[in-house]
Amino acid sequence: MLSIGIVGLPNVGKSTLFKALTKKQIDIQNYPFTTIDPNVGVVGVPDERLELLAKMSGSAKIVPTAIEFIDIAGLVRGAAQGEGLGNKFLANIREVDAIAQVVRVFDDSNITHVHNKIDPANDIEVINTELIMADLSTIEKRLESARGNDPAKVLEKSVLTKLKENLDKGVLAIGLSFNEKETEVVRELHLLTNKKFIYVLNVSEKQIKDKWEPDEGLKKAMGGNDYVILCTTFELLLSDASPDEQKELLDDLGLKEGGLDSLIKKGYHTLGLLTFLTTGEDETRAWTSHVGDPIPRASRAIHTDFEEKFIRADVINWKELLDIGAHSTGSGQAWGKAKEVGKIRTVGKDYIIQEGDVVEIKI
Repeated sequence: MLSIGIVGLPNVGKSTLFKALTKKQIDIQNYPFTTIDPNVGVVGVPDERLELLAKMSGSAKIVPTAIEFIDIAGLVRGAAQGEGLGNKFLANIREVDAIAQVVRVFDDSNITHVHNKIDPANDIEVINTELIMADLSTIEKRLESARGNDPAKVLEKSVLTKLKENLDKGVLAIGLSFNEKETEVVRELHLLTNKKFIYVLNVSEKQIKDKWEPDEGLKKAMGGNDYVILCTTFELLLSDASPDEQKELLDDLGLKEGGLDSLIKKGYHTLGLLTFLTTGEDETRAWTSHVGDPIPRASRAIHTDFEEKFIRADVINWKELLDIGAHSTGSGQAWGKAKEVGKIRTVGKDYIIQEGDVVEIKI
């Protein structure tokens, strides 16, 4: 399951964002929002294709992919040295796939900024410094034990030294290049600065209406990483609204979708993931794979045995199947018609899975 850790300074909107996520409802029973701990939640990934395919197939249930959000308390300057509850909270997100850093852009005299000024680029620098300091602490402890002349220890010390020298200069671990063996050493460290980053720029409703965009200084601070612009208070309002009310609220701000949906989709893009689908009378389900995966590897999402036992697969794009299904009754007839008109392709082990593929795997 994809996991994203939410970080940021106090009073930037992290709690409101997480609260909106906890209220996010999807009309299914399999992945409604669930609270594992007070600060961990699992949400079904929004995917309009599922309902359309399920209706065509007469599916008994819909199963989306899921995403886990882990919210930690606001970090302050000095968190890595134990200010606030820094180290304890940072440890909670060491194994996430990506980090969503919430950055305050909105101005509100009723909500105090921890630094008494709205300066998004500076806030990013503060948080990144804390993540760097936490990683340096991890590396320095490992360096103490990386002694000896055996090849594994020599390799480990070389990697740790390279990391330390660059982190001391403010260079995040994810910006460094390593060979295959070195990458394995880095992976085992679970460094915070080796995570993919998504910036959540928390603006006001007025700024959304005014089509606010980050300036060059803020873009530089984000280092070319993906970002989402949203208003957390609006997202909370949206999560409480009925579907009709949601459409009205979105229209009022000139939006096609809510910021939470954008954040989830951006998470998939940032991590190089895609969704493929299966559909039938029992269920219509979404599965997650990596961009560039051959279909046998992608089919591991369905069952770990499928990669080894894979023989071939029938594949069709979801839109093509729906178009044919519009003139058929039930998924079986739609699938049969699609085969009849040559829209279903039979593929072998070399086929690269594509976003939106509907598949039947033969093992």
